[in-house]
Amino acid sequence: KHRGLLHKTLTESVISVTAPTWLPIAPQGYKAVGHVITNTKDKPPLQKIRCVRSDFTDETENDTWIWGPGKEVDAKGINFFSSRPINRGTQHMGVCMGTFVAQNPPLPCLKNVKANLSYMPNLRQIDTLFQAYSPWIYFHLNEAYLPSSISWFFVNGALLYKKGEESKPVPIQVTGSNLPQGGANDGNYWLDLPIDEATKERVKKGDLQNSQVYLHVKPMLGATYSDIAIWVFYPFNGAAKAKVEFINISLGRIGEHVGDWEHVTLRVSNFNGELHSIYFSEHSGGSWVNASELEFQGGNKPCTYSSLHGHAMYSKPRLVLQGSGEIGIRNGTAKSKIVMDTCLQFSLVAAEYLGSTTIVEPPWLNYFREWGPKISYNLADEIKKVEKVLPGKLKTAFEKFINGLPDEVLGQEGPTGPKVKRNWNGDEV
Repeated sequence: KHRGLLHKTLTESVISVTAPTWLPIAPQGYKAVGHVITNTKDKPPLQKIRCVRSDFTDETENDTWIWGPGKEVDAKGINFFSSRPINRGTQHMGVCMGTFVAQNPPLPCLKNVKANLSYMPNLRQIDTLFQAYSPWIYFHLNEAYLPSSISWFFVNGALLYKKGEESKPVPIQVTGSNLPQGGANDGNYWLDLPIDEATKERVKKGDLQNSQVYLHVKPMLGATYSDIAIWVFYPFNGAAKAKVEFINISLGRIGEHVGDWEHVTLRVSNFNGELHSIYFSEHSGGSWVNASELEFQGGNKPCTYSSLHGHAMYSKPRLVLQGSGEIGIRNGTAKSKIVMDTCLQFSLVAAEYLGSTTIVEPPWLNYFREWGPKISYNLADEIKKVEKVLPGKLKTAFEKFINGLPDEVLGQEGPTGPKVKRNWNGDEV
């Protein structure tokens, strides 16, 4: 059986489309996992419809808005969304069906009832995939703080501090073998730049020629996809800049911190090896972009753009304002001659599904404390410095905006490393 869920003539411009949408009514013990659209008012024949045993399904939620009568979501109108499993991660078995939903609550999706990792890539296949899809990372032409490899950061004077023994910082071994391993971020340890001022300023700038990206490969969506997370390390994150209506201003020390981890994630189909989408991390959030919407260069290699000083990742060169209205943090990107070809400078540091002996994780990966010290500055004082150049009516709005920024943007504390992030074992968003 099935019933008509929607049956409405939708008019867009001069085109009128009749789109009867049908929802199968599954027998007891089964569930429908998709709708059927027909071009007539007649019910679709039953042989066109399949339902699935309930124990082979999982709960879903709305994902991306696909279509509606207007140019954006209409809360009171008809909307079509893609769907995704609610529970997503390396241990969750829900599978994206490629179907759409047009109702609340959404329809279920399929679920792998047995964990089968046999279709995940081996070491040789990981290398092949990354050589094919490794992104270019373009930096802003005015970028002063570039990435480096972890070993370069350590060899060039990075120091390990311990609470209560701040006067006796310890040089770090090239692999991080003398860093505390595991545990929790308890505030007892942190890293910092060299003490010598000249060396400190040099290390802040990074070294693009000696930089590396670090790969983590994991199963996602019931192991139907491989996620290749590409982690980039910057010794220093520069101060933020803001746009307040027509005024561009520096925010003083706001946004500065030692140690900056950013990433993009390639989602590759385990059925055919095709690149499905890329996740671009943007400070405390980020977004997925389908492969069809990416810019490619040199075959199948996508272009990514790192924002000036803050290093948020974007799919196109542009100015993105983090905020609302006419006030926001400037995330400016550009296609300059400063570029990193990640396929020439990468290291596979983790792929847990291959077993603990296949890849030996570097000790620095299991350092779970902060990669920079807490920077002490008075936020109110920094705001007052900026407000001096603002017209009176903008001062209150600007102060409210700054106080609402997340800690990742304010930058007073160094970040934790990749393995501490929620997305290490979970989905990106």
